[in-house]
Amino acid sequence: MEVAEYDVLRPDGSPGLYGVMSPRGYAIGILPVFEDGTTLLVGQHRFPLDAHSWELPEGGGAKDLDPLESAKRELAEETGYTARHWQEFLQMDLSNSITDEQSFSFLAWGLRKGERALEAAEADMTVRRLPFDEALDLAMSEQIRDAFTVAMLAKADYMRRKGLLPEAIAAALSPTRERAK
Repeated sequence: MEVAEYDVLRPDGSPGLYGVMSPRGYAIGILPVFEDGTTLLVGQHRFPLDAHSWELPEGGGAKDLDPLESAKRELAEETGYTARHWQEFLQMDLSNSITDEQSFSFLAWGLRKGERALEAAEADMTVRRLPFDEALDLAMSEQIRDAFTVAMLAKADYMRRKGLLPEAIAAALSPTRERAK
């Protein structure tokens, strides 16, 4: 990453200094959805907070590469799964008061199990499969605190309520499906 400092004039006209952190790549996030309405969280230690964090699969992607290709790599690397179907569903500016980092999020379905290929920093990463609504509840009750994950879960829930999800995901996350269990 790079950090740049700028001499600026504040809104009141006084001089100031502003720092901007620029990551090398994009932030990439994936919401995998199984036919039974479950999803995957990955758990790992996050150094900046010195804490364990449950998150949807996410990572970085080179700016000269299609974000979808980075999403496919991240899903396989962290969970071992590949997906037959993908749809971008959320772009965000992350922490835009201090960084110019952009993010791309994808829905993934038609999932097939394979082998994980963890990076050295991910050696302690665990994977948890749980119902989408349980993951959403964890996010809304602040047990999941990763902003990117919270945003992806909230956006998918919004799309579900508005009838905007792809048909296969809408069927998997249908409230009637939950009542039938």
